[in-house]
Amino acid sequence: MRSYRSLFRTPEFTPYLLSFGTFAAGQTIGGLALATLVFRATGSPFLSAVSMVGPQLAQLLGGAFLLSAADRLPPRAILTALALAFAAGTAVLALPGLPIWAVFAVVLLQGLVASLGGGVRGGLLNEILSKDGYVLGRSVSNMLWGLTQMAGFATGGALLALLSPRTCLLLAAALYLLSALVTRLGLTARPPRSSGRPSLSATWRTNSLLWSSRPRRLTYLGLWVPNGLIVGGDSLYVSYAPEAAGTLYAFGALGMFVGDMAVGRLVPPAVRPRLATPLRLLLAVPYLFFFLRPGVALSAVAITVASVGFAASLVLQERLMSLTPDDLAGQALGLHATGMAALQGVGTALAGALAQLTSPATAMTLMAAGSVTVTLTLAALGSHEERQPTVPDARPGGVPSEPAAAD
Repeated sequence: MRSYRSLFRTPEFTPYLLSFGTFAAGQTIGGLALATLVFRATGSPFLSAVSMVGPQLAQLLGGAFLLSAADRLPPRAILTALALAFAAGTAVLALPGLPIWAVFAVVLLQGLVASLGGGVRGGLLNEILSKDGYVLGRSVSNMLWGLTQMAGFATGGALLALLSPRTCLLLAAALYLLSALVTRLGLTARPPRSSGRPSLSATWRTNSLLWSSRPRRLTYLGLWVPNGLIVGGDSLYVSYAPEAAGTLYAFGALGMFVGDMAVGRLVPPAVRPRLATPLRLLLAVPYLFFFLRPGVALSAVAITVASVGFAASLVLQERLMSLTPDDLAGQALGLHATGMAALQGVGTALAGALAQLTSPATAMTLMAAGSVTVTLTLAALGSHEERQPTVPDARPGGVPSEPAAAD
């Protein structure tokens, strides 16, 4: 599948994208409205920030306990229930007089539920599209996510100037309901990809199985660590250039858009596997020049070029899918999403600590140097892996042929 026309002619891809887009719009507008509401109620920048990223942080708990459901429950039912749960939770957040502790309790519950979303959507996309269309479809999803965030934050800011945060939260709840409706009516009911019931033991057993394969382990580390270190550096735009942070983030989004489009649409499938290391290096190397403290114009150029390298995730996700049996695709992608969120959080904390001890420019340079070091190390380990003799296995991805015992 080499064209957008053939992609959008694929049955169910358009409703899949609409469902994802409306859900992402609800998250963006709702997150901004909630952060504004918390800040007005408490005057605390810390609590405001935590309210906005709280669901992402809570996904770590969900990833540890709930991920087995990504393959063991029907995907349409999970995505519909997920959207309805967010609609209900967001409506509760709009209630007048809701205590702050209750706000964060709802945010925690939303994060736990959301931990299933990445794995279920990724696994479903793997079913909707043919193998040769996965990267193109994933690139379109990534581009839609970036555009939705930019438009959502701009729209949310404009709405907050006209409406109250609680009204904006109700609008976000309506978007979640629309996502649930599109999911229910536009997608086909599919059976679970894997047998057995979801449970804590099933989640841990499958996570251990996925992590036990050295090629998959190297792929996960390549997806998580270089990306997380650079995202940590990106979190310093506000302290590096307070008057132009929005501009720098916008140019970063532009670079991501270009990278996803180029890798998904223009790069031949035979060439893509060879781009994983170059793209990860591209993601970091331009930031090495920040030790010179470039001005806004040069910083924007460097950030745009570097952000093209985020497309390495497309290449590595394709590799991950080639190493993973179809009945584990949802949990494999869910583990990726959970690990990525964790490493981005660690990277942000590390970058902030370095900036506190040195300066934002120095911290960004050090984070980039760390990312380059990790990428080169993983590339060397991967080359060593390719030179080792392979042992035939009954299932792709090195998963034993014996089925896991049902819980």
